[in-house]
Amino acid sequence: MVSWTLFSPRVDVGVFLGSALLSVLALLWGHHMGYLDGSSPEWTWVVAVLFVDVAHVWSTCFRTYFDVDQLRRRPGLYFGTPLLSFLVGALLYWAAGGAIFWRALAYLAVWHFVRQQYGWVALYRAKNGDPGGWQRVLDTATIYLLTLYPLAYWHAHLPRKFWWFLADDFYAAPALLEQLLAPFYWLCLSAYTVRAAATYLGRGKPSPGKDMVVLTTWFCWYVGIVVFNSDYAFTVTNVLIHGIPYMALVYSRSQSRGTPWWAFLVSLWALAYAEELLWDRTVWHDRGWLFGTGWSLDSWQFLIVPLLATPQITHYLLDGFIWKRKHEPRLFTSEGGGGKMGSGREQVV
Repeated sequence: MVSWTLFSPRVDVGVFLGSALLSVLALLWGHHMGYLDGSSPEWTWVVAVLFVDVAHVWSTCFRTYFDVDQLRRRPGLYFGTPLLSFLVGALLYWAAGGAIFWRALAYLAVWHFVRQQYGWVALYRAKNGDPGGWQRVLDTATIYLLTLYPLAYWHAHLPRKFWWFLADDFYAAPALLEQLLAPFYWLCLSAYTVRAAATYLGRGKPSPGKDMVVLTTWFCWYVGIVVFNSDYAFTVTNVLIHGIPYMALVYSRSQSRGTPWWAFLVSLWALAYAEELLWDRTVWHDRGWLFGTGWSLDSWQFLIVPLLATPQITHYLLDGFIWKRKHEPRLFTSEGGGGKMGSGREQVV
């Protein structure tokens, strides 16, 4: 059994390096088609946002609401979180307006994205039995800087041709912030690279999974945010490496393991489409070709927007609880890895 894997060598490489490779291919295709200099084509939204980003939000249900044992174990958490999310969201929208609501949601989403990359590193460290001390500090500092520095660059170079949810949903920051972080960014990345190379040369135990996460995070966040000023580039780099590994983890660690993988995906896509149909008909009104004619409900936006955002907020909040060591101990031990994820009946753990 291979101790470093979360799934199996083939699946780990597929969901991490594979999703990053898809981003590279999409960038090359976008460059060829001229998408990097203009608006993203509609198919980009369907594939990246609908089928990956929104779908991965709903995949949390297979770890929580579609799992009877989980519901019985912590009903207060699972039913209280969406209720609190809606009430706080509605109060914020009513008291501060839509712009502040979307800004707050954007920063919550950003923190969720940052923490997820750290979470992958923590999982692989535990699975591989990596040493603590300065090496743990280096791992933590590196993965945080690989996400926070591009975000600092983004904030220091507003306006950009892309945004998180809506235009101007980030506060502008002084250029000094990015300039201060840059040396630490490159220093930590260099130190991590040297240390990783040394392990493969026999000076320590290699950690292939952790190295894949660091490599793909560096490439996708730096290229998608710093190198290109493009909505298309940001979408294909940011979304794929976030959503694809997460859906793989949920599928492997939930009761959906007895369901064919294609049925798991189709169910997520159906839920994602239903949610986005409601968003488009009640709020956005910009994809009639996919969702049909919109409804005029402007006077109800203070309730509709927080209500439709509740699944997303719930996902952000629950994600901080459902993968903790005490609730998923086998994720954090070298004995709990391996397995397969090929056919619908195969199990990862």
